[in-house]
Amino acid sequence: MNYADFSKKFSTISAINMLPFDKETKAINWTGLEENIEFLLQNKMEVLVPNGNTGEFYALTVAEAKETTNKVVELVAGRATVMAGIGYAVETAIELGKAAQEAGADCVMIHQPIHPYITSRGAVTYFKTIIEALDIPSIIYFKDPHLSDEVLQELAPLEKLVGVKYAINDLPRFAKLVQTVPKEYNIAWICGTAEKWAPFFYNAGAVGFTSGLVNVYPEKSLELLNALRQGNQETVWKVWNEVLPFEDLRAKYNNGNNVVVIKEAMEQLGLTAGVTREPVDPLNEEDKREVAELLESWKMGLSRII
Repeated sequence: MNYADFSKKFSTISAINMLPFDKETKAINWTGLEENIEFLLQNKMEVLVPNGNTGEFYALTVAEAKETTNKVVELVAGRATVMAGIGYAVETAIELGKAAQEAGADCVMIHQPIHPYITSRGAVTYFKTIIEALDIPSIIYFKDPHLSDEVLQELAPLEKLVGVKYAINDLPRFAKLVQTVPKEYNIAWICGTAEKWAPFFYNAGAVGFTSGLVNVYPEKSLELLNALRQGNQETVWKVWNEVLPFEDLRAKYNNGNNVVVIKEAMEQLGLTAGVTREPVDPLNEEDKREVAELLESWKMGLSRII
């Protein structure tokens, strides 16, 4: 594999697909997942990320995570790049990664370890062990501000590390990191905090951004991407102002609303999102009204979907 060419695939939107759960049993609604993947593909998404945090990876069993990756790879059928989320203990992450590569995923995204006790040296060992155990390329999801960026600087020379989803909203820190990692390592720097932060990260060296909004309003996310590529600042900030209230609502309660706001918006539009699993509750009535008002302000309704 030409890893330098492969890393260029992430100069776009990394779409974190939603995983719908049945409203009564909270079992995975596989038919709904198929609808959601087709919606993203029809709306020109080039990278799909099953088992992302917005896809409630944390609420899945290992068997469910494997099955989700299998299903998404099957549904995508080569029409987009599939970046499968993996994580937990090293051996579990490797198990998930090997299952992903056997299923035909193009690469994996290694979630940040969730253990409360972590050191920079331990993080290097964690990520390196997983990356080297797999045949397909890896992207690191980096979101703990207490970890040193030296972790990424040390891992950057690894051939199979092709990208970093950087989710620490410290722009000077990010810019310095990008400038200190040699370009010949071919790391694709991805803004990991969606449309709200994408313009800032893009100007600091990111080549793309992740998005949950694409499950609701992919046209707007693509409008932002194209404006960033063209350097059209007027459009960039017009779109940014349009999506900011939605992203702020997702960030409410220390980001507790991240997933459920998208699911509520999808349901209001007639898409299949279902409910969230614990530890995320349904939206309260005030936040539901705000979602409805935002959709109305975007002039969106059932007629757009049907």
